[in-house]
Amino acid sequence: MLFKTVALGISGGVDSAVAALLLKNRGFQVKGVFMRNWDIADEKTMCTGDRDWEDAQRVCRHLGIPLIHVNFVKEYWNNVFRDFLRDYESGYTPNPDILCNRYIKFDHFFSYATNKEKLAADAIATGHYAKTNFGNFLENYTKNRNVKLLQAKDTFKDQTFFLSRVPQKALRRTMFPLGDMTKGE
Repeated sequence: MLFKTVALGISGGVDSAVAALLLKNRGFQVKGVFMRNWDIADEKTMCTGDRDWEDAQRVCRHLGIPLIHVNFVKEYWNNVFRDFLRDYESGYTPNPDILCNRYIKFDHFFSYATNKEKLAADAIATGHYAKTNFGNFLENYTKNRNVKLLQAKDTFKDQTFFLSRVPQKALRRTMFPLGDMTKGE
């Protein structure tokens, strides 16, 4: 197996929990990473980041995988939210999910996860509904070849639009375990 250690972005939700189980069942050494991207100090909503953190902890405990908490609040503000506000004020209809995937999950998280001084993961994984021509678990990985982002089996849940600006460097070493599944499965 070329890729042994995988850092999984885990949110506490069902999709990332299933991705963790699929990775573990395939024999990968999985390290869960919970990303705090928003400062919830001023939020008064029912679904808080603290509750998500608790759910992520519960999932990782149940699966027997370590969970690391990383804070990307500053990076989110500087790379995503500030641009979102500027574009919105200019009359555009920005999509912060595209920027979050590009700059937070597939730049800062990818760099953190693959850094030899930090997690030293061989690859990253997420609970996105997407696929690549390298396979859901990078089983068709080719070292010096670009990867293609492909539509997920579940065309209703497909998230390739939101992943459209992910750079090759990260996409080449990203697993999408849910790519051949439907939400119902």
